[in-house]
Formats: sequence, C-alpha cells, structure tokens
Amino acid sequence: MVAHLPESVYLEDAAAAGLASSEHFNGFEKVIAKLLGEPVNLTFKGQASDAGYFQRLGEVNPEDLQDEYQRIRSSGMTICPTVVTFKTLVDIKPLFTRDFPHSEYISQSVMDLWTSLWTQQSDLPDFIWKNWVQMVVGLNKAEVPLMVGTDLMLPGILPGFSVHDEMAIWQEAGIPPADVLRSATIVPAQVMGLGDLLGSISEGKTASMVLVRGNPLEDIRNTQQIESVFLRGQYFSRKDLDRLLIEAKDLAQNSTP
Repeated sequence: MVAHLPESVYLEDAAAAGLASSEHFNGFEKVIAKLLGEPVNLTFKGQASDAGYFQRLGEVNPEDLQDEYQRIRSSGMTICPTVVTFKTLVDIKPLFTRDFPHSEYISQSVMDLWTSLWTQQSDLPDFIWKNWVQMVVGLNKAEVPLMVGTDLMLPGILPGFSVHDEMAIWQEAGIPPADVLRSATIVPAQVMGLGDLLGSISEGKTASMVLVRGNPLEDIRNTQQIESVFLRGQYFSRKDLDRLLIEAKDLAQNSTP
C-alpha cells in the first residue's frame, strides 16, 4: 500500500505497519511537532494544516531527528518528497495566466481545470519547501529510499519537465547526483515491483533507456540534454523527439476546451 498519509495517522506508525511509500511531506510536520514537544493535530483541518512546523526545523535536536530517520529506514518505507510542488506553489498566480516555462504544452481544458481546483489556494511560504528539502537531504544521508516524483493536476507541474526540476532541486540542496539518479530510476522500479524489468540496464531487462549528451553523475541537469530514447526497444532520435514535442504543442493549442 502507498498513501497520502491521513491526518489521523503518525508517520512512524504507518511505517511500522508496513506502508510501502508515503507521498509528499505528509506526516513529517508532526515529526517536527513531537520532537519539539508541541501538541499534534490528528484531525483534518485542511491539507498541510500543520506545515508551519517546518519553520521551526532549526529548533529540532539533530540527533533526535536522525533517530526518526533511522526508524523510517528500518521499516523499509520509501518516501516520494515532491519538493517541486511546494516550490511551485510559492507563487501561484502567474500559473493561471500562462506565465511559466513550457506553458505551450498545456491545453485550455487543463488550464480551466487548474483554475477550478486551485484559484482559492494562497501562495505557500517558501520556508516550507526550503526546510522540507533539507529534511529530504537528511533522509538521504540516513539511507531512507527516496523516489523522484512530482504530482498530477497541480498548477505549473508539467509531466516530464517537472521531473527534471525535482532532480535539480535535490542536487542543489546537497544530494549527490548519483543518489538523485537512483531515485529517478531503480528505486521507483523496485517500489512498483518492476525491478527485474526496469530501472537499470542489464541483459534480460526491457530495453527502455535515455541517452544523454552530458554526464549526469557530474551534474544531474545533464539528464535534460537528451540525445535519443529507447522505449521498449523502439528507437527515437533527437529529430523524432522534437517532432513529438511539436505534435504535443499543437494538440495542446488546438484542443477544444
């Protein structure tokens, strides 16, 4: 089972019960509150209603925090942090006016859905994503399995592009490129039970891989320098990929709302 952790469940209890993967920062705000000796809310009062505790991360004893990370590691639970979602929501208004990179790939129907779902959302304070990503760095140092992920139907989150944004955020925060790369490839495959087929290159696995012009072990942003792709054995050259991007843009701009 994987989950957005409910407000009524402590993260450590979910981990001990065998939750395979926890999404976003759900539950980690309660970890901070408990370590500070503060009261913890276990009823739903709105998504991320206790996120203000991230502002007090610096008050937490680092050794106590590491103990919490080690308990998570021992449980075998994987965390999918989606830092990019919280960074994107720091300035949400431009997202409704197409004032963001790659907006040409978003159809009007998706824009309308974003508007209907998110226009009441206030800008998030930037301490949330900045302190959350520092916790992600700590989780990585504690060898807790991490997955690179984004979200779906969140304003400004674009399939494909936002995955690279997430990887860059992790690297800039201090996670080594090799670890970021594992979290985007082999770890998700293993969590989904597909480690024998996907996630790494070896004989007998599905022939799906991305060829890049730069070395991602030197800079994870080199994963954006895509030269070609093999998808289940079918080869797509850079010219093919550019054509697909043009088709995607045309579909988005010519779709009926």
